[in-house]
Amino acid sequence: MKTYTCSEARQRLASVLDQALREGSVQIRDREGHLFVLLPAKQKRSPLDVPGVQVQLPRGEILSWLRAERRGSVARRFGRSPSNTRTRRT
Repeated sequence: MKTYTCSEARQRLASVLDQALREGSVQIRDREGHLFVLLPAKQKRSPLDVPGVQVQLPRGEILSWLRAERRGSVARRFGRSPSNTRTRRT
């Protein structure tokens, strides 16, 4: 782990941060001899932040599947059969 003086770290802040990112941490010593460790923070990601999936389905097929699923979920929620649910006219 590389150790910088406080004035070196101040003069070369961008390269110190890059090195901390690459190596995991760097140390900075102040004039009084105190030692500090600089670590990159772990970024919190949303559990919904997932990569997309490429599918070879036509737009109409996807939309008809979504409509059918929505009709079924409404029917389950209100205790009706899918044939009794109101459908959108196209």
